[in-house]
Amino acid sequence: MLFRSDKKDDKEKEGGYPLKVPLLPLRDIIVFPHMVVPLFVGRQRSIKALEEATQRQGPIFLSSQKDAKTNDPTENDIYRIGTLGNVVQMLKLPDGTVKVLIEGKKRSRINRFLGHPEFFLVEVEEIAEIVDKNTEIEALIREVHGTFENYVKLKKKIPPEMVMSVSSIEDPARLADTIVAHLSVKIEDRQDLLETFNAAERLEKVLGHMRAEIEILEVERRIRSRVKKQMERSQKEYYLNEQMRAIQKELGEKDEFKNEIQEIEEKIKQKKLSVEARDKVEKELKKLKMMSPMSAEATVVRNYIDWILALPWNEFTEDKLDIREAERVLEEDHYGLEKVKQRILEYLAVQSLVGKMKGPILCLVGPPGVGKTSLGRSIARATGRKFVRVSLGGVRDEAEIRGHRRTYIGALPGKIIQSIKKAGSSNPVFLMDEVDKMSTDFRGDPSSALLEVLDPEQNFAFNDHYLDLDYDLSKVMFITTANMLDRIPRPLQDRMEIIRIAGYTELEKLNIARKYLVEKQRDANGLTQENIIFTDNSILGLIRHYTKEAGVRNLDREIASICRKVAVEVVKKDKSATIQVGAKSLHKYLGPPKYRYGKAELEHKIGVTTGLAWTEMGGELLATEVTIMPGKGQLIITGKLGDVMQESAQAAMSYVRSRAEELGLEKDFYQKIDVHIHVPEGSIPKDGPSAGITMATSLVSALTKIPVRHDLAMTGEITLRGRVLPIGGLKEKVLAAHRGGIKMVLIPEENEKDIEDIPAAILKTVDLAMVRHMDEVLKKALILDNPEAFLKGKPDLAETKEDSCPFPGKEEPPRVEILPQ
Repeated sequence: MLFRSDKKDDKEKEGGYPLKVPLLPLRDIIVFPHMVVPLFVGRQRSIKALEEATQRQGPIFLSSQKDAKTNDPTENDIYRIGTLGNVVQMLKLPDGTVKVLIEGKKRSRINRFLGHPEFFLVEVEEIAEIVDKNTEIEALIREVHGTFENYVKLKKKIPPEMVMSVSSIEDPARLADTIVAHLSVKIEDRQDLLETFNAAERLEKVLGHMRAEIEILEVERRIRSRVKKQMERSQKEYYLNEQMRAIQKELGEKDEFKNEIQEIEEKIKQKKLSVEARDKVEKELKKLKMMSPMSAEATVVRNYIDWILALPWNEFTEDKLDIREAERVLEEDHYGLEKVKQRILEYLAVQSLVGKMKGPILCLVGPPGVGKTSLGRSIARATGRKFVRVSLGGVRDEAEIRGHRRTYIGALPGKIIQSIKKAGSSNPVFLMDEVDKMSTDFRGDPSSALLEVLDPEQNFAFNDHYLDLDYDLSKVMFITTANMLDRIPRPLQDRMEIIRIAGYTELEKLNIARKYLVEKQRDANGLTQENIIFTDNSILGLIRHYTKEAGVRNLDREIASICRKVAVEVVKKDKSATIQVGAKSLHKYLGPPKYRYGKAELEHKIGVTTGLAWTEMGGELLATEVTIMPGKGQLIITGKLGDVMQESAQAAMSYVRSRAEELGLEKDFYQKIDVHIHVPEGSIPKDGPSAGITMATSLVSALTKIPVRHDLAMTGEITLRGRVLPIGGLKEKVLAAHRGGIKMVLIPEENEKDIEDIPAAILKTVDLAMVRHMDEVLKKALILDNPEAFLKGKPDLAETKEDSCPFPGKEEPPRVEILPQ
């Protein structure tokens, strides 16, 4: 609602009817016509004025205070010229203040203040602006448009879109009011522009302010450019000053950095570096002297020099060449493992005779728990060398072996150089554990990087990426360990001396338990020799019924479990109590047996033959059953057998068919029956050719109704003509036969060379019979009244070119047998 006065005077005629409107005093801001500006209002009189204008939906007069610091202005503190505007939007905030959006409309003048108790109420009149349209105004508008465009280019805070908006304004009065809102001018200058009613004159003033602003902005730009150049110059001067300071320090000033340089120089003189390493470290030291101690590059160079000086260049430990002492140490730490011990003694013997010799590179391959890793430490103790171990399990980055180049942040040498530094000598015993567990990805193949390390012809000049120097590894005794040989790449196998470590025999496990494990766990659990006594039968019971492994880890755990339970009894009863652990006590301490123990059949049976198998856990008895049923000549093979074992069954059937007449069978006997061959424990995969003669014996027994001896076991591969070929794992198989109560074992004649690996105590109780042909097997295995009359036909034992040894004067290489899982 507008408040109009009843009287008219001369001023009314000039600008229109006077209006009675609320006054909003402003601080530090001038609102021009056509401006839309947000304001935050906190004074109660001002808020009341806004509420009045909003309630009446009328205009409000906007005028600035002469002094912004005055909190409670009077009539004399407020400019008389202001802008009549409208309240577009008003929002009350939680803290009691008001946010208001106001649009300026017209220049106006305060005629007089009207008394009001809550806010300023004034009588205002609009001011008519003077606008002339002529050529001079047109030129001035164009000049303002161009100058404003240049101003926006320099003033980054104004959006470029504003140029398009301003260029479309042709009215000089509105153009001046629009541009002045974007100029950085004082409140007094803004008020002066507001009080300039002539549009042309106001536009000239705006142009002048704009040009002054442009000049200031250009000066600021020149200052920024000059400051930037000055900063670059300062950095250059800083660098030169640092070099000068470094030179001055070298000329005589005593400081920490100079002392460090002197220490490095002293180390270089004392260190037995190679020629290449000495040249390299001296060059790096010269660089370090020219650098600032606080620079990042100086830290990199210093670390590099430290690594070179920390390595044991030409530093060796002296080998203990006393073979008897070395043999005593090896025997003290490990039971068995004769091949490895013999190889170490051979090396020491040659070393004592020759004086200089390249370190051997051995690869110990065997199942888990047989002592491969601990053997490395024993070898170091026996030879008097330092020992260092690196686990390669899961390593998939080639840089783990050779290191990273110095260009990378945080670069380090590879595991080889790091371990040599850790050892402190250039001829340690270096154990690379789990060499078969490395993998390959986009970062490279670590096994290929090991080719240089483990090659005696190359490792005298091993080049690590970080050092970029040749380091001599030829004196290092490398020992690698693996569980499976086929997982090691062939080129890497070719560079190592492979030593296979078979699983421990039952007798060896018994001795290991008596000599090492029982004593170790007894001490670990705080027991004395009087507190606990293990009988041999109890240890054998643990081996047979509570563990199934090639090594002795689980046996060690079971002994530890018994010791803990005995410790509880000792504490409850008396610390001097003696508890004997016998075979019958195992159930009490460990519960029911976990594994089945293979035993021979108790009586002769038709179609059932005892075979022998070899697993990673040792040897096993493996019965083979054959049943004959009426049918149409089908051969059924069950027991989860692999392809090789199924082919052995077919070869055995073909042999039986070829000898049908000598066996007293009809030539077409197979057409009227179905033959079912089954190997028990069907959930366990089985494979390999060594069950060939076992299957053939069961077939002949089932077809001829002649029983097979129950105290006899056999192993061997069969050919179509009935020849018996050699097999692997003979030692473990014979031990399994002895364990199961077998009295005679039939083995291929070509395996006679392997008998020397079998303990003499076993050979006294088990009779080993060597056979060349299946006919011999049948005569020994079947229960015959007259063995000589059986199979009168002469067996085919003549060798042809195809099955004779391809290497004259040499033994035929042993066939690989895949192990049952």
